[in-house]
Amino acid sequence: MVVAVGGRRRARVLALGWVAAAVPVVVALAAGPARAQEPAPGAGLTYHGYAALDGGRVDVRLTPRNHGPSAVPDATVRLRWSVPLARRAQPLPPGCARTGERDVMCRTGALDADGWGGELVLGVWLRGRPAEVTLDIATVWAAGAVDRDRGNDRQRLLVLDTGDTYSF
Repeated sequence: MVVAVGGRRRARVLALGWVAAAVPVVVALAAGPARAQEPAPGAGLTYHGYAALDGGRVDVRLTPRNHGPSAVPDATVRLRWSVPLARRAQPLPPGCARTGERDVMCRTGALDADGWGGELVLGVWLRGRPAEVTLDIATVWAAGAVDRDRGNDRQRLLVLDTGDTYSF
């Protein structure tokens, strides 16, 4: 069996045999129009929380929120510091992994439409004792959901080495 696809319609072509003049006899079975691809579910992911820098250690608490309209079965948020993380091994919460010199990625878990996720709490040591650090927070994967307003799921936060909390 040969499947030929052309234009917006698909047709299956099946060679049934040969006639005396060596001309193939074929029957085309129309399969109908190709199915329209269903649109990806929509989601509006944001992150709320705070960060504090004290003596080279950054503590971060964040809670993901999905403004909908669809639920998201899982997502991944990236935390990227402007200063490299300390080279030593650093314990991270379950669902988080160090993915680069300055990056940690964490799973958010399932997020209902117009719902909050669980709070993520982590602390990391930075290389040296920087007087300030910039923390970039962004969604890098949302299980196929499309965020039509990508501006609200990316944040940049300046954190000074004062021990004070800086909210986002």
